[in-house]
Formats: sequence, C-alpha cells, structure tokens
Amino acid sequence: MSVEVRQIHSEADMRKFVEFNLKLYKGNPYHVPGLIKDELGTLNPRTNPAFQFCEAAYFLAYRDGEIVGRIAGIINHRANETWNQNNARFGFVDFINDDEVVDALFDAVIKWAKKHKKDMLQGPMGFTDLDHEGMLVEGFDQIGTMATIYNYAYYPHQLERLGFIKDQDWKEFKIMIPDAIPEKHQRISNIVRQKYGLKTVKFRTRKEVEPYAHRIFETLNQAYSVLYGFSELSKEQIDYYVKQYIPMIHLDFVTLIVRESDDKVVAFAITIPNLSRALQKARGKMYPFGWFHLAKDLYMKGNPVVDLYLIGVIPEYQNKGVNALLFDDLIPVFQKAGIKYAESNPELETNAAVQMQWNYFERVHHKTRRAYIKEI
Repeated sequence: MSVEVRQIHSEADMRKFVEFNLKLYKGNPYHVPGLIKDELGTLNPRTNPAFQFCEAAYFLAYRDGEIVGRIAGIINHRANETWNQNNARFGFVDFINDDEVVDALFDAVIKWAKKHKKDMLQGPMGFTDLDHEGMLVEGFDQIGTMATIYNYAYYPHQLERLGFIKDQDWKEFKIMIPDAIPEKHQRISNIVRQKYGLKTVKFRTRKEVEPYAHRIFETLNQAYSVLYGFSELSKEQIDYYVKQYIPMIHLDFVTLIVRESDDKVVAFAITIPNLSRALQKARGKMYPFGWFHLAKDLYMKGNPVVDLYLIGVIPEYQNKGVNALLFDDLIPVFQKAGIKYAESNPELETNAAVQMQWNYFERVHHKTRRAYIKEI
C-alpha cells in the first residue's frame, strides 16, 4: 500500500505524534524517551513561548492505517534574522527504514517550507537551542542522554540518499572524574579568581536560587550567542525555562561564577545526575512510577554518571580559564557523590576552546551528531 502523509492539528493526533517515537524504539537499550507531557508542551503554541517568533507544522505518515513516520517543519524567524538566512527546519523526525516513507515525509515538509518561500531545509533542530538537535551519526551502541536525540543507524543514510549534506557536527565525550583536581587546573583556578575578582556561588535552598535564576539564562544568551542556529531567549522563554528546570536541579551540582564587584554572573554550570536509565524505566510517563525512578537517580547516591547539561561563560571571560573555576568546585562534588564519569552532551566540533578544557582529563569521544542542510 502507498504511504499517506497527513498534517495534524488535534490533541489526539499530537499525542500519537509524540508516542510514535516510544513505539519505534520500544526495547532499544540505547534510546532514552522523553516525558510525553513535556514534549506535548514543547509542540503546543499555547504553552511554548518560542511560538512568539516561530511557526510549525506537524505531519504523520500512515501505511495501512498504521503510523510509520513523523516529522515537524519549523521556521524560527528570529534565528533567520540573527544569521541572515531564509531557512526552514525539520525536527522531531522518526521513521521506519523505508524509502517511500522517508520520501513522503520530507516531500510534505519541503512543500510546506516552499509555501513559506524558504530557500533551505536544515535539521534535525527544534524551536530553540535548548530543544533536541543533531542526528546521531556515530555512537549507535551508546546510551543517549536526556538532552539528546537517539536514532537508528539508517537515519543518516536516508538523509544522504535525499541529497542532504553536512551543515554542522557536534562531538560528545565521556569524561572520567579524576581522583583529585588536576594540579595545573587548580593553579589556573587560583590565578583566574584573583586576577579577575571572581567568586564561586553555591546554593543550599531553591529559594536562594531565585535571585539568580533569570540571570543564569541571561548569561546563557550571551554565552551561546555565536553558536550554530542560536536565537536569543525572550523574557517569556526564560520564565518558561526557569519554571521547567529550577525545580529539578540538584543544588550541589549547580555552580555559578560571579564578579565580586557587581555580582554579575559571568559563568554557570548546571549539571544533573544522569537520568537516562530512569527515563527508560518511566517510559514517557511520570505516573504511576516514573517519578520514583527519576527522583531516585536525581537525589539518591549510587548514580555513577553526571550530565554536563548547561555550561556557559560570557564572551568577555571566554578563553581566560574561567571554566577551570567551575570544575574546581564541581570535581569534589562529583567525587563525594560517587560519580565515575560525565557525559559532556553535544559540543560543536568547531568550538575548539570548549573541547580543549577536557585536555586535563581522561576522556573518550564516543558520539557524534550532525545537522544536515539541503537547498529546496
């Protein structure tokens, strides 16, 4: 039977759109499902403030009445203005390994992009840089993380068959936690702290985080401004992410570096005990038991992995050793918690300064992901 692609709008179809990912990867030991409720919120214009400057369309592919693929078309007008581009994005893409299905899905999203007079299609990307982006091209035998996409090895082959080419790569590293802070690392920290008048800020309660919460994301705006595809977060988006992230942080695993003279946040690290196994057990749902698995891996000892979730340094202080201050604080925290290694999460292959910071540590490059692009 031929493939039928339908643009969807209803809440029932949106749930099918989200749940197809869980169905396609059921039993896969490396796939980490997100929470259905969170993904529905991301895709909904009524709840995601990114729709102030984005628009989207969602498509499901059917064969014999069964869903066999999904794809979203996204236009981020702010990113196009920032980067002087006229691009559409594709994201939230999954499909069985079938040429006809893949052709039909991308044909639908390309027609939608052309209707909006776009020149290029790039992805996989989300609405913002904080959504999942980058198709896995190496590391299919490695478990994913909460912040990343896992996909089968046939995905990139299908994209290349359609004529998509590499636009950008991200590397991911497994970084072993040392028994002690490297001596050179500690020496750099002491010099940088004194030279620039910086101090480390830690939190004991979430109430103490509140005065800094929005400032962290304002620092993120500055730190990430030059990164691939980034568009500045609005106040409404910052409110959205503060509400989403602050309740789940492990306070010991958060470190800020501020300037003593004016308390400006110049660098931050939001690290989180790895939730990959917990999310696999939750199977997309908080209830009845998903919350327990997540809380156990988030707050109880015994989780040997930490995710370096969001780390940023404002441009004024980049390449000056400020990152050393972050890890000067966090390494003892990780040691005390019994952490064996950290997942770096995606780092642009062109961002040599970020990758050089791991030179002090034993590390393994274990995953690579790619954004593709095609003229339409």
